[in-house]
Amino acid sequence: MTGNRRSLNPRFLSVFLFGGLLGSLGCDSGVRQRGFELLRTLPHDPGAYTQGLLFHDGFLYESTGRYGTSSVRKVELETGKVLQIAELDEAQFGEGLALVGSELYQLTWQTGLAFVYGLDSLELKRTYEYEGEGWGLCYDGEVLFMSDGSDKLYMRDPASFEVVGVVNVTKGGFPVWRINELECVGEDIYANVFQTTDIIQIDKASGEVVSQLDGFQLSAAARRVTDPEALFNGIAHDPERNVFFLTGKLWQDLFEVRFSGE
Repeated sequence: MTGNRRSLNPRFLSVFLFGGLLGSLGCDSGVRQRGFELLRTLPHDPGAYTQGLLFHDGFLYESTGRYGTSSVRKVELETGKVLQIAELDEAQFGEGLALVGSELYQLTWQTGLAFVYGLDSLELKRTYEYEGEGWGLCYDGEVLFMSDGSDKLYMRDPASFEVVGVVNVTKGGFPVWRINELECVGEDIYANVFQTTDIIQIDKASGEVVSQLDGFQLSAAARRVTDPEALFNGIAHDPERNVFFLTGKLWQDLFEVRFSGE
């Protein structure tokens, strides 16, 4: 996601890092404030404008954005080395990424196209069309959840990419806007909130935000280029170890963390 398109409103590290600062969503008694334990810092391609991130079988898969540099790629976790890459046409702006079986689904920002690749080959297999913008994407084993920068998550059938349901995301009864990169984890969806350091945990059945974490300390510590668009973005989950991998656009660091406050 690019800062230019989303300026919609005027709108060190120790072994343990805790997100104690309040995020842009604020704090109330209905939403748990989460902390995290930093397990390790790993290298990340500083040229990767991270839009979608997922972990599978020991590797990271990443969708990158910006016109002329968008791609989908397989990345070696320990080194950040790009092992395979499929580059998008210069007219396409890559967005969210999800794994469905042995296929990767990648959104585009404004062209209304979703690309489906073979996991092993990164060969383009088919394309779906959709209306509106594409931001984040994740798969819960049954349906795809897609964000478009609003307060809604669209449930899509992976076989047809048709909308089969809509979840309205709220916090304390109020809508939460600018929902960005997504990660489906059990009965919840974790999401970056665009232009903030917040990660929110959303109950996927009700749409209610049940917890939030402020990643300000990670964002402050990350090595990155001096660019206003080098924002916190990218959440991947390893279910076997129950750890998360967090990064940002144009960051040189990928952080492996374990969330606290379960």
